[in-house]
Amino acid sequence: MATVTVSLAPSPGFCVKSVTLAASECSLTPPPQPTSGTLPGRLAVPTSGTKTIPKGTKVFANIAYDANVPPPPAGSEDTIQRAMQGDDLPDADNSGGWFVPLVVPAPREDIDKAGKPSLVFDCIYHSSLKLRALKDPAFKTFLIELAFQRIEAAHGVPLARQIGTPNIKAKGALAPRSVQIPASLFPDRHPARASASGKILEVPAAATPKGILKKAGAAQTQTQAQASRDASPAPAGKRPELSWSRNALTEALTIHLAVPELTHTAITAATLDIEPRRVILSIPPLYVLDLNLDAPDEAIRAGLALSPHSAEQALMLKRQRELDVDNARAEWRVAEGRLLIHV
Repeated sequence: MATVTVSLAPSPGFCVKSVTLAASECSLTPPPQPTSGTLPGRLAVPTSGTKTIPKGTKVFANIAYDANVPPPPAGSEDTIQRAMQGDDLPDADNSGGWFVPLVVPAPREDIDKAGKPSLVFDCIYHSSLKLRALKDPAFKTFLIELAFQRIEAAHGVPLARQIGTPNIKAKGALAPRSVQIPASLFPDRHPARASASGKILEVPAAATPKGILKKAGAAQTQTQAQASRDASPAPAGKRPELSWSRNALTEALTIHLAVPELTHTAITAATLDIEPRRVILSIPPLYVLDLNLDAPDEAIRAGLALSPHSAEQALMLKRQRELDVDNARAEWRVAEGRLLIHV
């Protein structure tokens, strides 16, 4: 994919805070260093590298803006509202829907007011979105959810949706940086397209936004999308080993997938679709799984290229309740080589 180097000097918009729902491995970038040295009483912050982030760690998401981030494509108000509701399901190249490019580099460590370790993500949108976020609470919530989804997908840090709004524009300094962005995200005739070169991406391409204001009316659109998937050729990849568990107290189901070759880079290209009776996973070129729990037993046992153990686990899962789509969440445990899907 052709990419272009873009220099960003983001300006702060607002800050929200959450906590991690599970322990995870995350790559870090160093925070800006004070010119006068470490202040008395302030914890020294690690430079960079991969670190285990414990469950319950406080996470700050700085929603910021920069004119050099690709803007969303032109769209009518009805199209934007459909995207916010989750009814807008574009095709593979995003030509059929409205999407929001977003840059979320690796996080940095900091401390909260109590002196406890915390994690800070800078989530950078195009400057044109700032005014609407100030005036439209639903759109502001939409941007927050997109940022959380990108943090979870690109960096493997699962976040609670019970958020706080500290009275600050940003946690820490928003440092200038250079990033690689897919040239295809920029509008036609944008200078970035002319200077594009094929490089390894530092930041993931913008994903189609997943709706957070769900409506029952989305069923027809989802059915059409499923029919399109069924007609598409199956992607290549190994089938992950599958098992599942159920919490005896809450009846919550967790699907366990063994993905020992998973990397943080691979997550940026991964897609995971959860339906009431279906799980569709693609981590190109490593893993692929299309588990239709409404399929006949023999089709699950012999038609999915699963190991005998995984097939038996899938058959037992088939006899459980429908998957909880609205509350589904995924834990991408790269260090453990596991993907946990809570449904």
